Amino acid sequence: MTHIAVLGSTNMDLVAYVEKAPARGETVTGREFRTIPGGKGANQAIAAARAGATVSMIGAVGNDGFGSRLRSTLEHSGVDTDHLRTTEGPSGTAHIVVDDEGSNAIVVIPGANGTVDHLAPGDEGLIATADALLLQLEIPLAAVLAGARAARAHGVRTILTPAPAQPLPPELLAATDLLVPNEHEAATLTGVPDPRAAAYVLLDQVPEVVITLGAAGSLYAARGQEPVTVPAPQVTAVDSTGAGDTFVGALAVALAETRPVREALAWAAAAAALSVQRAGASASMPTRQEIDAQVTS
Repeated sequence: MTHIAVLGSTNMDLVAYVEKAPARGETVTGREFRTIPGGKGANQAIAAARAGATVSMIGAVGNDGFGSRLRSTLEHSGVDTDHLRTTEGPSGTAHIVVDDEGSNAIVVIPGANGTVDHLAPGDEGLIATADALLLQLEIPLAAVLAGARAARAHGVRTILTPAPAQPLPPELLAATDLLVPNEHEAATLTGVPDPRAAAYVLLDQVPEVVITLGAAGSLYAARGQEPVTVPAPQVTAVDSTGAGDTFVGALAVALAETRPVREALAWAAAAAALSVQRAGASASMPTRQEIDAQVTS
């Protein structure tokens, strides 16, 4: 079975559902509040596990109630947590406002994720056994770079989600095989608003790029090839939180199974389309059987 390692964040998502998100200085009344396990690392781990891979999570939770629930959620989703540390202090949290159009605004407080600034003993050995390593930017860059270098040293494919968007050191890009930004992140990284033009800029730094385009699908570009756009299923969004992570987790599984790129992108898009029709991040992620059914419907 495909083995995916994930080095990244675990957060408790504190989600407020509102008709319309408040403007600056404005107070609005929400209709519902939920606490939902999330974090970009944990989300991608759960997405990959539900998509059919064996998944291992590297990261940290706090020694609080949120930490216990985050670990439990990963384990119940089939994710191995032997390399998920427990640290003194609070777990990471994400404070999310979701409006009636399914759009969201998010404030992340790192908590225990901020302590993941290096690889712990055994982490590199775990990465070496994986078919792919998934990375994001909700933990310190030092650990992200260490993970990417370890993957490169052992011939493991590295897939980086550059979120939250920030300048990336050249040495991290040099150790990245596939970069998966959304449109906003691609524009932030390149200063170019057009996704196709941004992809060409990014290909000067990494060999492959997938730019997610929301409801429009995704744009794939590789050195020496013409970019291709793969559409997404047209659905009504309830909550887009975690959709990008669902896409990346499913994409990593499909690519590790050596599916053709177009097929892998369509399969990942089907997974993301299913997720946006449900509330929450990790709670919304589909199973392999659901993704297959969506693709064939």
